[in-house]
Amino acid sequence: MTTHATAQPGYPAAQPSYLVDTGSRKGLMAWLTSTDHKRVGVLYLVSMISFFFVGVGIGFVMRLVQLTPFQHLVTARTYNALFTVHGVIMIFLFVVPGLPAIFGNFFLPILIGAKDVAFPRLNLASWYFFMAGAILAVLSLFTGGGAPDTGWTFYAPFSLKTGTNVSLAVFAAFILGFSSMLTGINFITTIHRLRAPGMKWFRMPLMSWALYSTSWIQLLATPVLAITLVLVILERFFGIGIFDPAKGGDPLLYQHLFWIYSHPAVYIMILPAMGAITEIIPTFSKRTIFGYHAIAFSSMSIAGVGSLVWAHHMFTSGMSSLATLVFSLLTMIVAVPSAIKVFNWVSTLYKGSIDFQPPLLFALTFIFLFAIGGLTGVMQGALAINVHIHDTYFIVGHFHYVMFGGTGMALFAALLYWFPKMFGKMYSKKAIYASWFPMFIGFNMLYFGMLILGMMGMPRRYYVHLPQYHTMHVVATVGSWFLVLGLLAFFGTLIYALFKGEKAEDNPWGGVTLEWTIPSPPPLENFETIPTITRGPYHFEQESQ
Repeated sequence: MTTHATAQPGYPAAQPSYLVDTGSRKGLMAWLTSTDHKRVGVLYLVSMISFFFVGVGIGFVMRLVQLTPFQHLVTARTYNALFTVHGVIMIFLFVVPGLPAIFGNFFLPILIGAKDVAFPRLNLASWYFFMAGAILAVLSLFTGGGAPDTGWTFYAPFSLKTGTNVSLAVFAAFILGFSSMLTGINFITTIHRLRAPGMKWFRMPLMSWALYSTSWIQLLATPVLAITLVLVILERFFGIGIFDPAKGGDPLLYQHLFWIYSHPAVYIMILPAMGAITEIIPTFSKRTIFGYHAIAFSSMSIAGVGSLVWAHHMFTSGMSSLATLVFSLLTMIVAVPSAIKVFNWVSTLYKGSIDFQPPLLFALTFIFLFAIGGLTGVMQGALAINVHIHDTYFIVGHFHYVMFGGTGMALFAALLYWFPKMFGKMYSKKAIYASWFPMFIGFNMLYFGMLILGMMGMPRRYYVHLPQYHTMHVVATVGSWFLVLGLLAFFGTLIYALFKGEKAEDNPWGGVTLEWTIPSPPPLENFETIPTITRGPYHFEQESQ
């Protein structure tokens, strides 16, 4: 990518005054009122990592509950509340908004040569919606009958009948949906209107393509969930009979509406993760990405086809045979564009000058774990298998391999990759390598153990378990201890680096996209003058032949 630091006609000489830090506010208020896209990204980062560790703590307690077959650590109702709150926090407060909200906010304008997002004030408002939803979710734990116990899916008719505070939790998810939609609108407009001169569509970095695909899902699918959650609230308060079969409603209608959003939401989670991996692989193999166009189109394909497969979550619900066959076929098809990405990543590494740095280690970990998650997902697309493993621990294991092994590990890889650029500090690479071992070992002990438990027939969401499942539960629980140890070491290393780390170079990895051409951390408006783009990204001066 070639840039020329010359002012462009028609581009404003300065951004609007509300982007300029006048110095009138200091400290925390300067952050809480800033419309700088980079500060909004950091606000999301701090918020989400905090919620992540709350979710980890709840999951840790849930594993301790399963350490013995019959125990009295918590009550059965408390256990139901724990897995509900764990799911709500991890899905709605960490995984769904994760990479787009943090790295999309921070780097999208820089990647396309812009000085900010299209709507800076709307960007800050999206974070406030996010925090408002989070606060309401926390309040639902302690008010109106206590923490919801329905599971994060809020399935009707149980969510209509339970005496717990489902209404407030559902309203919290409704508010969080607004945050997601505002971010999607902002990113789509930014990519369409603020690309640097010469940055045509196929000159954009592939992270931008991933965020663009994700934003359309956020914009089109999230309103379906919002409407569904409002109907749950209306039915709880006014008994209108949309989902309650006792009043002529249809609980399967709730499942269809919920999964029409929630399966595309899986791709809201995973597409930006794939985009981050696509930035990391060529940088550390010093090669132009293999199959740029294929990866770009596969992102759009995943967004499109992924919106058509929702009912594979409902194969045991009594759908017609034709419907199950159609959704089974679509489930198989959606694996193809994901496989295209994996093959292109591996092809990029082939004969590359590989520099085995911590971001690449976590990127390869993502590929390995996501491959397991993807293959176990395709298994569930087969009707005969699905009937036997539906609602078992196999589903829990598969889900965590995709969401945590996929999105989570990619978020860690992206954080390691862009940490020097975001904060201008370098972390201890040896400490990161050391934290990876317990994280990787513990992850696979925990979640592969769940896959085995599911194949053995252990139902999910059960408070106690039968003796034949006990050994694998012990293995999984011990694995959770290793995983938590690795996570604490990982984030402890980054927090130490933030305050005590050595100053990072502007381009420590030898990257070639635009963020590596500006100082670390980036200045207020990113670029002194808007760059002119004359060729596509990922052109390294010396490539391995």
